[in-house]
Amino acid sequence: MKVCGPKLSLCGLIISVWGIFQLVLMGIFYKIRSVALSEDLPGVDEEAKFTDMNDFLRHADDGYDMNAYNCWIAAGLYVITLLVSGHQFYVNSRSTMSV
Repeated sequence: MKVCGPKLSLCGLIISVWGIFQLVLMGIFYKIRSVALSEDLPGVDEEAKFTDMNDFLRHADDGYDMNAYNCWIAAGLYVITLLVSGHQFYVNSRSTMSV
């Protein structure tokens, strides 16, 4: 069943591959606690009040883990988009060959 044309399905394939690549790498960097990504941690900013250093580290570790899992979930959604786009690309290329 055709849902989109050949150009849109090819665009979906390219964007999906790039999204999977980027989000998997970002998830890995969050999991290894990359300092470059520390500005994007939820709950760890200038206004946050921490009682001691261990409280700050616990919040930072929770933020890193949560962002890593969110990146991997988004990469999984891009895998679904890749499969749908790949199916549409196959359907469109198959219908043009039979015409």
